Amino acid sequence: MLRLILDRAVDLLVVLFGVSVVAFLMIRLIPGDAVQIMLGANAAVTEEAMAALRARLGLDQPMIVQYLSWIGGVLRGDLGTSIWTGKPVLEEILDRIGVTAELLVLSLGFAVILAVPAGSLMAYVRGGAADQIVRVITIAGVTMPGFWLGTLLIYGFYAWAPAWPAVGWVPIGQDPAGHFQRMLLPTLALGLPILASLSRIVRSAMLDALGQDYVRTARAKGVPERTVVLRHALRNALIPFVTAVGITAGYLFGGTIVVEQVFALPGLGRLVIGAIAERNYPLIQATILLVTTGFVVINFVVDLLYLVIDPRTRGGG
Repeated sequence: MLRLILDRAVDLLVVLFGVSVVAFLMIRLIPGDAVQIMLGANAAVTEEAMAALRARLGLDQPMIVQYLSWIGGVLRGDLGTSIWTGKPVLEEILDRIGVTAELLVLSLGFAVILAVPAGSLMAYVRGGAADQIVRVITIAGVTMPGFWLGTLLIYGFYAWAPAWPAVGWVPIGQDPAGHFQRMLLPTLALGLPILASLSRIVRSAMLDALGQDYVRTARAKGVPERTVVLRHALRNALIPFVTAVGITAGYLFGGTIVVEQVFALPGLGRLVIGAIAERNYPLIQATILLVTTGFVVINFVVDLLYLVIDPRTRGGG
């Protein structure tokens, strides 16, 4: 068990090294002069200004020196300085990441909590009217874009509950009730498609598990149906479900960018959009590094959960 964890930890470090290299090279390998792109097509930009920014970003150094200097700063918690504000990039990210993290946790938690019972119910009553209705709803949920669902929710609440604060942001310390009111619709817009997708995965996995020999044997021995479904079938159905949750959590950041724009939330997604518009490459580079690192770490945690859920994955080292 310990050896498997260490092996996966080594794999994690190798992948993180690759992620850091890709994030570093993005700004260096873009077509044209990166410094000129950052400053924009402005006739007033002089060679002296370009040389000063190039020296400020360390782009006048050999590539390997640039990488070692940058990764050394990252390991010390220094992700660089924003070109336009002059503030540390880490400070700007920390100012926004709380909003995005809360939206991700609420959306994923909402989807995960409801997906298991919904998918299990669909599998248990398979072929019935309830199963057909839920399947149609989940298919619609999977194919519905987040921005369109968010727009529908805003218009719907404006029509049915005009006093409901559908967009905007208020800190939880300033107005707890108003805070969670404003987070409800973004959570639904981001979480409902995930719920639809995960519940379909649980349904498929449960149908497969309920058809296995060990389930038939348990039923033949007179084991209560509740025990057969919850203890035997559901445990094995959770393996593909955990995989899907890990992958979904990693890709969820792309959805938050759109949802934050729709609901005017001051999160990391809006920060990235602004950085792209401003050609603030140090900020973009740091954000990409953090997001991809988070994706890799989440999948590392999923690998560890495999070892807990399915003991068979521990064999063979």
